[in-house]
Order: sequence, then C-alpha cells, then structure tokens
Amino acid sequence: MPTVKVGLIGSGFVSEIHAEALKQVSSAEIFAVASPTADHSEKFAQRHHIPYSYKDYRKMLEMPELEAVILGLPNYLHAEACIDAAKAGKHVLCEKPLCMNLKEADQMIQACKKAGVILMYAEELCFTPKYVRAKQLVDEGALGKVYLVKQSEKHFGPHSPWFWDVELSGGGVLLDMGCHGIEFARWILGKPKATSVQAQLGTYVHKDRTRGEDNSILTVEFEGGAVALIEDSWAKRGGMDDRAEIYGSDGVTYADLLHGIALETFSEPGYGYAVEKAPQTKGWSFTVFEEIWNYGFPQEMAHFCDCVLKKKEPLETGEDGRAVLEIICAAYRSAGTGRRVTIPFRTTAKKPIDLWLG
Repeated sequence: MPTVKVGLIGSGFVSEIHAEALKQVSSAEIFAVASPTADHSEKFAQRHHIPYSYKDYRKMLEMPELEAVILGLPNYLHAEACIDAAKAGKHVLCEKPLCMNLKEADQMIQACKKAGVILMYAEELCFTPKYVRAKQLVDEGALGKVYLVKQSEKHFGPHSPWFWDVELSGGGVLLDMGCHGIEFARWILGKPKATSVQAQLGTYVHKDRTRGEDNSILTVEFEGGAVALIEDSWAKRGGMDDRAEIYGSDGVTYADLLHGIALETFSEPGYGYAVEKAPQTKGWSFTVFEEIWNYGFPQEMAHFCDCVLKKKEPLETGEDGRAVLEIICAAYRSAGTGRRVTIPFRTTAKKPIDLWLG
C-alpha cells in the first residue's frame, strides 16, 4: 500500500496528538519532526520512533523524500511555515486557526495554489464520529430543514503557555476554540455564506494570565435563514465539555461528545488527559477512553493522506479556514462595538483581538 511521508513542524501538545493519530493511519509514515528547541525534537523523535529530527524546519523541507507537513506551531508562525512548505513543494495540513489575519490567509492560499500543493485546514470536528453521524442525519433529511445549530467547548484553559499571550496567539478562547464551532455549523449546514455575527466576550477568571477573553458567546446568521449559537470557555472548572445540538423543522439531535463515552471518576492527584496530565482532572471528572479516535484525529489524518495520494481536494480547505477567520474577525469587531456586524467583513487588523481591545 502506498504511504505518504509526513513531517511534523512543532513538538508540543498538538503535535503529540498528531503523532499518535498518524500511527493509526496505514497510509501515513511519520518521516521527520522539526522544533526550534533541538532537544525537544530529538526526544520527540525518540519517543515516537521518527527517523529524522531537525531544529530548523527549513532544513527538513529540503528532504526530497518528504511529501507533506503538518503545522503544529503557535498561531503567529502558521503563515510563514505554510508558505515555506508550499515553496518546497510540500502539501500542508495546518492546525486551526488558519493564521493571524486575512492578509496572511490570502497569502497562504495563493502560495499553495501557485505551487500546486494541497492546503488542508485541520478541523477535526468534521471527522469526529458522533458529529459525523449528526451530519448524516441532517443530510438524509431526518431533521427536516435545520434552523439552529448550537456547539460549545469549555474547559479551564489551554495546555501551552503561548496561548495566553495575545501577541503570539492573536486572541483568546474565541479564536482558539470558537473556530471549531463556526466551522462545525458551516459544515452541518452545507457551508452557506455567513451574513452577520454578534458576539459577547469577557475575561472573567484569567485576568492575571491574559488580555484575551476567557469566555465567548456568538451568534452567526447564514444565507437561507439558519442561525448558529457558539459558546466557548477557558473559565469552566471540571474538565473538558464538548457538545452540539441541531434543531430542524422535523426533528432534533443532541451530541455530547465526551460524557457519553466516559467513566465518572474521582482522583485526588489527577490523571493523564489526552496525551499529558492536566490539572483539571483532579477531583470529580469524566475519564475519556480512546479520546484521540473519538475526536476524529486519525480520520482527519487518513483523509489528508488520501487527498495527497489521490490528488483530490480535502473536505476542509484553506478557503474554509479563511471563511472561519473572517467570521471570527467580525465577531471581535462586534464585541468591541456592541453591535451586530455584517459579512463580508474586511479588515487590515494584524490580530483578530485588536478589533476588540483596540
């Protein structure tokens, strides 16, 4: 069976998930990893039995055998790494959000088109088994005409320190996790154009750690009349909560992504959450098994490799990532003005959060 030689750019939390997911994909071979901290990439390579490790990802891109890369970098590095990979003729799977601003998004899309390589936007919710089943219900007409999609993701904050620094991340929880809910709603509805967005943001718990928002609520209206209600939080105690509701003229479906596959657990010291221990697993929590699979990461990686091998367009494209980013920028402007903002939305802001904080 043909395989795709994949390089990981980054060796942090999300790259650990990528590596574990790729191990479950028969058409993928993790060929190399690059991280600016040399011992990180070396230890990562040893841990995952990866043949090559680099401190400079540009050196990794020079490998003729390498066919594709997965970007697991801080947000402010996405555009540069994507463009460099495209120039080197490598297909790209870019973690969310696509980048820091709309100008970068256009540059990334254009660079990949010019090089004739795939740019796939990493939205794992479109591959999550429970959500895929919900999408099937919608597509077969089981719920009638969908008029409302609700999605929420909440926990007590990100794993990596750079998320808290808005100069590196570009925003708070809306940019970090609201991008999931926005694309989930677009996907469920068949990717109609958004027409307006209204958002409320606040920093309620983590003011000592970030200038970014730790709680966000937004409503997005789409052509055809459907509405999405998206709630995200870095302020919620008690572990991860991820769920969706889809309402139609003839039915409704509720999808609790984690609690339905979990063990109700009490642990004083805490335990391993996903691929590393997190403090929110102390006390009562819901212990999830096969979490990487249930979140759809192996399915996402398998789809990326299939697109590379068959030279086909991915389910989630760079254009989808840009559409999400445009809605997010409009949402930050809405929160800053206290008004509903229409889409299309144009902005030259370097970071989405600048549209809220000024």
